[in-house]
Amino acid sequence: MAAVSRQTVSNAVNSPHLVRADTLERVRAVIAQVGYRPHRAARTLRTRRSHLLAVPLQPPTDTIGGSVLDQFLHSLTVHAQAQDNRVLLFAAEDDDREIALYDELLDDHDVDAFVLTGTHRNDRRTEWLAGRGAVFVTFGRPWGADAHHGWVDVDGAAGTFAATMDLIERGHRRLAFLGWPDGSGVGDDRRFGFDRACAQAGISITGWRLSVVNELAAGRAAGAQLLDADEPPTAIVCVSDTLALGVWTELTARRLQPGRDVAVVGFDDTPTAAVIGLSSVAQPLNEAAMACLRMLTDVLSDPADGPPDPVLLEPRLTSRASSG
Repeated sequence: MAAVSRQTVSNAVNSPHLVRADTLERVRAVIAQVGYRPHRAARTLRTRRSHLLAVPLQPPTDTIGGSVLDQFLHSLTVHAQAQDNRVLLFAAEDDDREIALYDELLDDHDVDAFVLTGTHRNDRRTEWLAGRGAVFVTFGRPWGADAHHGWVDVDGAAGTFAATMDLIERGHRRLAFLGWPDGSGVGDDRRFGFDRACAQAGISITGWRLSVVNELAAGRAAGAQLLDADEPPTAIVCVSDTLALGVWTELTARRLQPGRDVAVVGFDDTPTAAVIGLSSVAQPLNEAAMACLRMLTDVLSDPADGPPDPVLLEPRLTSRASSG
């Protein structure tokens, strides 16, 4: 119908820069007229690429932070589709089961690559994939290990540093940090930013750091403990919006107003934070998804080139009423 060869049609679809402008316009007009699209199964046989990217789903939790991974997955899926790739989601309750599923996905679906989330210390998943020669990147740093793969992460220390300095500039000197137990990687990184800001401002933090599990009730109990101190803090920086909401709940139960009586800042900038007016640190999730895909594209196009350079993205503080 376009009066051109099959090769010209192939070039118009896959390498349009090789086709003359008038020919390309004619081919595209016919494509639009007949609703043509490439046959994915045939293309897979020819290129030996499945165009499938496998991504594990993390187990559900009772926190409000689950929307963070949802946003990342949505961005990853949208940008993958724009590159003619598809995201294959799978679920596993622990690392052992997830590794067992890798074998099935590589053998049964011939996936091109993996995007791992929820990295943690002693993470055996990356070692297994590297040993199998699979292509993968991680959204999250290889905590406590030398990285031999591409990774994208958000600079949590920079985020809590910015949040803490904002409170210091507002006049606060009695600041507390509500974090997770030591060893979580992400939590330790965010706590480091708080420590650095206080040290830079010459503020003592002795006795002003609590570590609890990431649950609303734990956040509320920790908030009560801080507020019952002889000299309670005037500002509380939290490692997550979940813990910040727990503190918020305790403040309102005591008829104290977040921001006016005690400043509260969270991390992740969840929809809940925006609704109630909680200041929070926002992760650049769309940029993280795009960076992961760029890494995979580079590795798939030239596997012998070695692991890509890591990408550490800067978060952004969103100040709301709870900052005072």
